[in-house]
Amino acid sequence: MDAAGPGLQSLTIVRHGESTANAARDTSAEEFITGTRDADVPLTELGAAQAAATGKRLAEFEPGFDLVVCSPYARTRETARIALGFPTAPPVQYDERVRDREPGVLFGLTRIGIQRRYPEEYRAMQRVGGFYHRPAGGESWPDVALRLRAVLREMHGHALVFTHDIAIVLTRYIFGDLDEAEISSQTTAQVRNASITRWERTDSGMRLAVYNDTAHLM
Repeated sequence: MDAAGPGLQSLTIVRHGESTANAARDTSAEEFITGTRDADVPLTELGAAQAAATGKRLAEFEPGFDLVVCSPYARTRETARIALGFPTAPPVQYDERVRDREPGVLFGLTRIGIQRRYPEEYRAMQRVGGFYHRPAGGESWPDVALRLRAVLREMHGHALVFTHDIAIVLTRYIFGDLDEAEISSQTTAQVRNASITRWERTDSGMRLAVYNDTAHLM
């Protein structure tokens, strides 16, 4: 069974521009951000500039887009608002199913912070692996994959999605480009801010045409 809806001709996914959480990440500290919800983390000035550059590149795509879906989080909303300045852009549909992974009690913590503040969670993560571990109050990677599968089956035409790094990696997983072992051997940070990833339909299904492209940011 095709993981994408039969009417989906191409899928272009953009990761949001640099956020304040991305800029503040310090792996030597216990926390990399505090005092805000994950949903409210905004773009930095650099992130806004990246979104503008991405918009110029998206405006060049032929054919254009029939559908635009966006995570409701602030950093993705801002990226979409800035990027979609070209006149042929369709209206944005906000969909919670393409939001970032819910980190639960681990939000804002580095690996060191998790190990020190939530040692039981850290041991569970070590035991079952990061892919299947579900933190208290949060989601595992398969939890995110389940909601992504649902929205991918509903897409049609030439779709554009503004989302987060985990959603891009898991879309590759859903379309058969990656397996659990390959995902576990890399970090989500390998999907760069404001990068473009694109699949195109072939006779055998959705084919990865572009991955993690940031040439438009140079």
